[in-house]
Amino acid sequence: MSRQTQIPLTFEGELLEGVFVGRRDNAARPTVILIPTVMGVSDLEIGFGKQLVELGFNAFVADVFGKKFRGSPREVMFGELNRLRADRAALRRRLLAILDQVRSLPEVEGGSIVVAGYCFGGMCALDVARSGTDIAAAVSFHGLFDPPGLPPEPVKAKVVAFHGWDDPSVPPEKVVVLASELTDAGADWQIHAYGHVMHGFTNPGATGAVPGVLYNPVAAERSWTSFVNLLEELFGDNGD
Repeated sequence: MSRQTQIPLTFEGELLEGVFVGRRDNAARPTVILIPTVMGVSDLEIGFGKQLVELGFNAFVADVFGKKFRGSPREVMFGELNRLRADRAALRRRLLAILDQVRSLPEVEGGSIVVAGYCFGGMCALDVARSGTDIAAAVSFHGLFDPPGLPPEPVKAKVVAFHGWDDPSVPPEKVVVLASELTDAGADWQIHAYGHVMHGFTNPGATGAVPGVLYNPVAAERSWTSFVNLLEELFGDNGD
């Protein structure tokens, strides 16, 4: 039912290569940009993209780190994460360049784009919303909430954050700070907090080997169901 296409993008001298996951009919549809975890583009996010295709949407798995880092060891990827987090203005430019690329694809309804991300990717999705750009929604799955330290803009996108209450990366006070930030920005926002749930709860590969990072099938299912409900709210039942 779905097809995958590698989509290259040169950004400030770096080669990025996202993966478009879409229907074989090539029809323009509402599209979800999926921004991966620190490990970059992987079968996990492509699998989420395939699920979205089955629901009648298209998906684009964004390469934020660069093609040359595909499949790199964890310590290398954390080094790149720290590099990107150190300059949030440059990270915003990178994210908006990816968004512009996706908008230009013929299979994408340009006015019907949702940006969703996981862990570091969740922070990236929030940063797209924080830029004030016109997208339908920004969605964070166990994302990082730290504000970018840039001049605030009105948030036009609907914002939903799915959060594990026991996530050591995002203690309760940071949840309150995000809520205040989004309120001040005039956003239509939701934060879904799951009790006794840690970081990385959507990833079946998170077995607890990394402290504080653990898959939780119930929270994964609850958050995905709520995500699909959001897409239906935005775009109607797009299935066929």
